[in-house]
Amino acid sequence: MVRESPQIDHAPRPFSDTRPGIRRLAEGTINRIAAGEVVERPASAVKELIENALDAGATRVDIATATGGADLVLVEDDGCGMDAEDLALAVLRHATSKLPFAQDGADDLSHIATLGFRGEALPSIGSVGKLTIASRTATGAAHVIHVEAGRVEAPSPTGFRASGQSGTRVEVRELFFATPARLKFLKSARSEDLATADVVKRLAMARPDIAFVLTADGRRTLDYPGEGDLFGGRLKRLARIIGREFAENAIPVDAAREGVRISGFAGLPTYNRASSQLQFLFVNGRPVRDRLLLGAVRGAYADFLARDRYPSLALFVDCDADFVDVNVHPAKTEVRFRDGGLVRGLIVSALKSALSAAAHRAATTVGGAALAALHSHQAPAAFAWRGRSDARGVAEAARVFHAPLLAGSEAPALSARVEQPADDEAQHPLGVARGQLHETYIVAQTADGIVIVDQHAAHERLVYERMKRELAKGRVATQPLLIPEVVELDPSDVERIAARASEFAELGLVIESFGPDAVLVREAAALLGGADLKAIVRDLADDIAETGAALSLKERLDEVSATLACHMSVRAGRRLSADEMNALLREMEATPHSGQCNHGRPTYVELKLADIERLFGRR
Repeated sequence: MVRESPQIDHAPRPFSDTRPGIRRLAEGTINRIAAGEVVERPASAVKELIENALDAGATRVDIATATGGADLVLVEDDGCGMDAEDLALAVLRHATSKLPFAQDGADDLSHIATLGFRGEALPSIGSVGKLTIASRTATGAAHVIHVEAGRVEAPSPTGFRASGQSGTRVEVRELFFATPARLKFLKSARSEDLATADVVKRLAMARPDIAFVLTADGRRTLDYPGEGDLFGGRLKRLARIIGREFAENAIPVDAAREGVRISGFAGLPTYNRASSQLQFLFVNGRPVRDRLLLGAVRGAYADFLARDRYPSLALFVDCDADFVDVNVHPAKTEVRFRDGGLVRGLIVSALKSALSAAAHRAATTVGGAALAALHSHQAPAAFAWRGRSDARGVAEAARVFHAPLLAGSEAPALSARVEQPADDEAQHPLGVARGQLHETYIVAQTADGIVIVDQHAAHERLVYERMKRELAKGRVATQPLLIPEVVELDPSDVERIAARASEFAELGLVIESFGPDAVLVREAAALLGGADLKAIVRDLADDIAETGAALSLKERLDEVSATLACHMSVRAGRRLSADEMNALLREMEATPHSGQCNHGRPTYVELKLADIERLFGRR
């Protein structure tokens, strides 16, 4: 039996008399919708309230939460405070004290110099939770105002703070009680606490001159005293938040161009991570996660790190308020610059200059990792010997330590031994060569320790840097294509590529338009060899669309140079003379970035004499 398909009427239905017309949403509904954008989770409320405190001129901010912030969010500051009239206005939508007036009397959205300015945070929080604000100015009386699920009470006197002590205390209880659906989407209290701590950390990085205290469920989890000077205390604050190792392996960054300044600290390439979690970016004191800035960081470190490794850094972009638009995202985590290319170029050049100034320096964590490895391998025997004075214990410890040196009589581990005057050690940061182990590692003696160099990795970096200098001297050598390569693209991508054709030509890629939806590649850099030119051009178009800059061609040339450098450098397993070893050490000292190979791995490990003595129980 064959069933007939049901007939569907696709004709438009006429308007009926019962169809509702357009109407304005209720104020409470509007506030709850705004709260969904501004107050996504307790950490979002904390961020907005701390930003208000900073804008009020606070020198100390105390934050407390309970049950991840779902039951309580409390932020208290010693800022300028508010009187009764300001309190009543503060809980109304789009009421703010932070927007200047333009010459025509209108609100000036082009010159925003504060963290908050929309006038949405407090009414949004009050529409979904139970909000209480107590405040006092330095010369007036204290008042308190209550807002519950959008219902506002009139301000009333309160005993908050002593007379003459200004400040504000914002207390939010039962956040999202008026929107139970949003409450169900909150994560565990532990996850919400971590999100809140991250917000506090980022704002504390931006303002090291201000004290921050965070308490979760009665337990103090963060305590950052004010470091005094905004710029002088920056590294101290970063060390407290990111860690002491970051401070030990960070290099200062400071550069300015056309009214834009880049400052902060960048980690050495060998101090890298598997994710970008330790990349902190700020624009005029505002923590941001901006694609253009992150892309600039990637470009600056492209020579030094593998694609799956990320540097650690904290960079601060300071510019005139007119130069940046911070009003492109409700949470204010993204920005748009008037000249993104200028900012990107300045970040890349500032980071590269700072990394060059670090010369051959490698991360201190490299030596620490080596010592930890020695501890883990030798502890069962060598450190058991410390408590034994019998001959068998001494012999066992000696056997464990010397086993790598004694292995393989046909190819001795110590393949070259160098005699040098002892006073030469203090003259050279990497010391003087004392020997070669396994025809792969150079052992050098410094004034206060030893250095072990991977000869292949070190020479690979040296050759690569030489090749880069040659590329920088002039136009890249190109080869005409026997058959020009046609690359089909979207018309918008064709326009982007054509607009930068002269830049590509300088890098050895000669491109011209070929109709509205294709480009023609006539010449390519000799270094690229048989590379997939279509893929390169498409990558270039994607880079320009995403960041406003073409990274792929430069990166592809760098990759080719790095590959050639790898094949041209001294291979592991080659026996070096004393002169060759010392020549390699001296060139490393004179070459920027020689502390890491082209993939971000260390080229040498330094062990201080004090660390070695501790390894053997002498300290």
